[in-house]
Amino acid sequence: MAVIVRCPHRRNNVLWAAVVGALLGVLAGCTTAVTPSNTAQPSTIGLPSGAPTAADGISTVAPPSKAAEPSAIGVPSQAPTSGDGVPVAPVRVLQLNLCNSGIAACYTGRSVVEAASVIHEQIPDLVTLNEICQDDLPALQQALADVIPEGGVVSAFQGAHDRRTGDVYRCRNGQPYGIGLISRWPSVPGSAAGGGIYQTQDTDDPEERAWLCLGVAASPAINVCTTHLADTKLEVAAAQCSYLFGTVIAHLREVDPAVPVVLGGDLNLGPGDSAPVRSCLPAGSALADDGGVQLVVATPEFVVSDSQRIDLRGTTDHPGLLVTLSPHAGS
Repeated sequence: MAVIVRCPHRRNNVLWAAVVGALLGVLAGCTTAVTPSNTAQPSTIGLPSGAPTAADGISTVAPPSKAAEPSAIGVPSQAPTSGDGVPVAPVRVLQLNLCNSGIAACYTGRSVVEAASVIHEQIPDLVTLNEICQDDLPALQQALADVIPEGGVVSAFQGAHDRRTGDVYRCRNGQPYGIGLISRWPSVPGSAAGGGIYQTQDTDDPEERAWLCLGVAASPAINVCTTHLADTKLEVAAAQCSYLFGTVIAHLREVDPAVPVVLGGDLNLGPGDSAPVRSCLPAGSALADDGGVQLVVATPEFVVSDSQRIDLRGTTDHPGLLVTLSPHAGS
């Protein structure tokens, strides 16, 4: 299970003593360093009761991994909030498929550095990542923290599953391979990253595909998700998409209908106007694509106000997709 670990920080408080005595005034000053305790580990985003479980071929936690869990960077800033659950500012989402397993033919070994450069330049609010190794996350998380020094940048990772070994799927370097999220905002108090392995998989492909979601404390809160669906059989990708939107995201909306959901991912179903995509997405969804298989999708609280493809200069076989989501005027 991917979780968020918060790092303790220190806060200075200045205490001044009162004037003592009728004739003599003594002014005493001291600075006290306060170190708050670690945030308690929050609960996982659950599946609805009756949803497929591990016994049905669905894993509601990440495949086993001995890799270190991701951490928060920085001190969360206090952003303005909206009392009615309506987004108060645009949200910029950067979707990246980095092809960094070291196994696929599209691997160059340069995509993570290029992605960090794009993050520095574009300063997105959310980054959704596909085809990464778990140890790629710290550098990309730090890249966003570098340009948002006042933020509480967090990341989460979900490994794909290896049908052959029964363990997490691994990159050539031995690191867990899968999908990730980075947010400029800290995770919502009392929540944690939730992810799992789809029930429907291509049995001829050793890589079993995954999904990942995290609640982040934007203003107001947002649930952000990512996935990388099967690329070998269209019917498998379509079934995975139906589960993601019809079960996982539907459950998030059922738990709190006021919290919007934003997803970035490589759906391998074609562009946004293709029949497989349209048949999978809920009515009223905001949508932008890269002209290929990568999409950013949001619930109706948002509309797409801008989108652009970003040239990653041959470091991967996909462009970057940067999408600006603005509050829907009718929300």
